[in-house]
Amino acid sequence: MHTILLTGGAGFIGSHLTRLFVRKYPNYTIVNLDKLTYAGNLENLRDIENEPNYRFIKGDITDLGLLRNLFSTHKFTAVLHCAAESHVDRSITDPLAFINTNVLGTASLLQAAKEAWAGDYENKIFYHISTDEVYGTLGETGFFTEDTAYDPRSPYSASKASSDHIVRAFYHTYKMPVKISNCSNNYGPYHFPEKLIPLCIHNIINNKPLPIYGKGENVRDWLFVEDHVRAIDVIFHNGKIGETYNIGGHNEWTNINLVKELCRQMDDKLGRAKGSSEKLITYVTDRAGHDLRYAIDASKLKNELGWMPSLQFEEGISKTIDWYLANTEWLTHVTSGEYQHYYTEQYHKR
Repeated sequence: MHTILLTGGAGFIGSHLTRLFVRKYPNYTIVNLDKLTYAGNLENLRDIENEPNYRFIKGDITDLGLLRNLFSTHKFTAVLHCAAESHVDRSITDPLAFINTNVLGTASLLQAAKEAWAGDYENKIFYHISTDEVYGTLGETGFFTEDTAYDPRSPYSASKASSDHIVRAFYHTYKMPVKISNCSNNYGPYHFPEKLIPLCIHNIINNKPLPIYGKGENVRDWLFVEDHVRAIDVIFHNGKIGETYNIGGHNEWTNINLVKELCRQMDDKLGRAKGSSEKLITYVTDRAGHDLRYAIDASKLKNELGWMPSLQFEEGISKTIDWYLANTEWLTHVTSGEYQHYYTEQYHKR
C-alpha cells in the first residue's frame, strides 16, 4: 500500500497518470498537488474527483514549507513527480519560470522527501518524469538511449536536464530511492491547445491557419499519453532503483506529414471535401534553436520490463480527434479560460 504525492496531476500527462493510479490501485491514496497554472485543469479529473482514495491540494512545488507539512501530514511513501513547465516556446520567452519550477521545484521535493524519510527508504520511491529533449538533437539517423550524453538546446530542456541531474545527485549522495524516465512527445485527450496536435485540431475545427515552423521538416517520435502512463506504472512498480528508462512511441513523423495526416482524418470526420484542411497550412518563421529530430530507443524498457506501445500513430490520432470532437465544451472552456473557475466552484463550496 502506498500513499503517493503526485505533482502536476491536473495537467495533461499528470491527469492521465492520476486517473490510472486512482482507478487501478484503490488501496493506494493519491494526493494530487498542482499549482493550477494555465495548463492545470481540474475539469480533466471530474470523473475521479469524488473517489475515496483521491485528494486534491492546490499548491506550489517550490514552497518547501508546504511540502514539509504535506509529508508530515500524509506520511507519503512515494512521489510521482510530473509537475513541470513544458512548452519550449514559453521557455524562450520566460526562461526563469522554467528554472524556478523545474529546477528549484524538483530540488524542494527531493529535500522534503529526504527530511521526511530520514534514511528509512524501505518501500519508498521518488519517481521523476522527464523528457527526451534533454539529449539535444539527432541527425537523420540514430536514436537516444539511456546512455546518450545530455545536450539540451532550449531553456525548457536545460531546466529538465538540470532536474534530472539533481535527482541523480540525491541518489548517489543520499541513497534516495529514485527512478527516472525520459519520454518522447506525448499526444492524446486533455492536451492544452498550445502544443502542435491539439492546436491544429482546434484550428481545423474553426477554419483557422495551421502554423508550421520553417518547412515542417523537424521530426518527432510520438507517444500516445495512455501508453506513456502505462509505462510509468510498470517502471514505478518493477523498475530498478537508480535506473533511467526511455519511453518512446516508435512513431517518427515530420511535422508537415503529421499535420497533413491530421488534415486528412479531420476532413473525413467532419465531412469536408478532401484536401480542404490542408489549405489552412501556413509556414511561419522557425523557432529559435529548433531541434531537428528526436527518436527514442526504448529497448531497455521492452527487454527488462516488457513494455511496448499499444497504438500506432494513425490509430492513436484518430482516437484523439474523436475525443476532441466529442468534448467541444472542454475545448471551449480551455481556449476561453473558463476552466480556471472550476477550482473555485468545486472546492470552495466544500
